[in-house]
Amino acid sequence: MTAQDTITRNLEAVEAHFHSEEINEVEQSLDLYTDDVVWEAPARNLIFRGKDAVAANYRGIFGSVENVEFKNLDRFATEDRVTDDSIVSFTLIRDGYLPFSVGQKVEMRLVHIFEMRDGKISKEIAFEMPRAVA
Repeated sequence: MTAQDTITRNLEAVEAHFHSEEINEVEQSLDLYTDDVVWEAPARNLIFRGKDAVAANYRGIFGSVENVEFKNLDRFATEDRVTDDSIVSFTLIRDGYLPFSVGQKVEMRLVHIFEMRDGKISKEIAFEMPRAVA
C-alpha cells in the first residue's frame, strides 16, 4: 500500500466516524476503532480506554443531544494522523453532558486529532469549545 493509499484510507475512516455520529449509529462507529482505542476530551478531563468505555461515552453524549449537524471546516491527514476542524450544532435534551440547560441550542467548535493504525482510529482527542446559541 502506498503512502497516499494509507492517507486515503485514514480519511475515509474518519469520514465514516463522523457520519455514524451524525446519524447516532454508535455501534457502527465501533468498527472504526482499534480494540485498545483511547478517547480524550482534555477540557472536560475525560479519558476512556477500550471500545466498551468509548461506546458508553458516546451513548451518553448522543443520548443527551438531538438535531445534530456537522459542518466540516478543514480536514487533513498523514499516514498516522487525521486532524479535523468542524462545527457541530445540536439541542441538549438531557443534563450531564455540558453545563447548559435542557432545551438549549449549542454550537461547538470541535477539533479532533485522530491517531490511526491499520486504517482504524487508535486514539481520538476531542478539543470541545461549546457556546450557547440564542
